[in-house]
Amino acid sequence: METKIAEIADGIYRLSTYVPDLAPPAGFVFNQFLVLGDEPLMFHTGLRKMFALNRDAVSRLIPPERLRWIAYGHFEADECGAMNEWLAVAPQAQAAHGQTGCMVSLNDFADRPPRVLSNGEVIDLGGGKRVRFIDTPHTPHGWDAGVLYEESTRTLLCGDLFTQLGNGPALTESDIVGPAIAGEDLFQYSSLSPGMGTTIRGLARLSPRTLALMHGPSFSGDGGAALRALADNYDRRTSDRGLAVDKIKAA
Repeated sequence: METKIAEIADGIYRLSTYVPDLAPPAGFVFNQFLVLGDEPLMFHTGLRKMFALNRDAVSRLIPPERLRWIAYGHFEADECGAMNEWLAVAPQAQAAHGQTGCMVSLNDFADRPPRVLSNGEVIDLGGGKRVRFIDTPHTPHGWDAGVLYEESTRTLLCGDLFTQLGNGPALTESDIVGPAIAGEDLFQYSSLSPGMGTTIRGLARLSPRTLALMHGPSFSGDGGAALRALADNYDRRTSDRGLAVDKIKAA
């Protein structure tokens, strides 16, 4: 395996590792994102067993010890499994996540106390980069789920939203909704709830220009339209599940 690097927006780099043996024959990618600034931030730590690959990739951009912030979408091995390895490499780094995530997992898991972020709170990374934390509980899964939005480039760091199979380009203007629907059909990884569509439409109101996907290519274009289409699909899934439950109850 190797970790490939691509700049998907000004000062935002995608670190991508393709694993062909997962979900064959298409395979599966794991992406981390490095946001440069006076205080560099990494979104997703990667799996603990991929730490050496990702550390070497980061070192081609900045000295790893310069990392200041480490964030992720929700508590899961591919999102934050290597957190303590990164904290050991970068003595000034601090994990950052929402109140729920810190309460249920991060306060215990992280080797150093994390920064607790309120919904909408901004971290100024310097160099013109500002990232805003947005709570998205149970969307796509995990009570502690949240995303980051980099304001200057209008880049939404999506976590597991739009998860898809295969090893596509680093950045695309093609459809990401259809492949995401296929990924949901296969994995059924989302916590379907009546609030999902509303939560995703809230992200659409940011009108992001770039969507940084953890599993799949990053997207350049009308991110709001893609998010609204994804929300519509989840609304249909939620409605269909509700109808199925009603039929069972009535039987």
